[in-house]
Amino acid sequence: QVQLVESGGGLAQAGGSLRLSCAAIGGTFTNYIMGWFRRAPGKEREFVASISASGRSQDYVDSVKGRFTISRDNAKRTVDLQMNSLKPEDTDVYYCAAEHVDGSSWPSHLQDDYDYWGQGTQVTVSS
Repeated sequence: QVQLVESGGGLAQAGGSLRLSCAAIGGTFTNYIMGWFRRAPGKEREFVASISASGRSQDYVDSVKGRFTISRDNAKRTVDLQMNSLKPEDTDVYYCAAEHVDGSSWPSHLQDDYDYWGQGTQVTVSS
């Protein structure tokens, strides 16, 4: 069992930056692909970024490429999402997720493939 705890959400102005962090409690962290998803009210959860278990590979949705960076620290059991050049359309609840490497494929965009989820953290970008 893995518990994921997000932090770092909040309010930013358009063009600004925020950094989200997710701490994993329990399980073997290096056995998991880690991802970030987001969901606006009334919408489906959307893939944002993922990082392989080793940290060597990253993948992003086109709308955040060049602005967001996902990283992980396997010693600290954390995965971060650095969000730069924020836009009002980035306003969403952001979720951290973990997918066990057994039976996984890369890249991993589908929320149904992920096994554990955090509680979500609100990001609001004002224009």
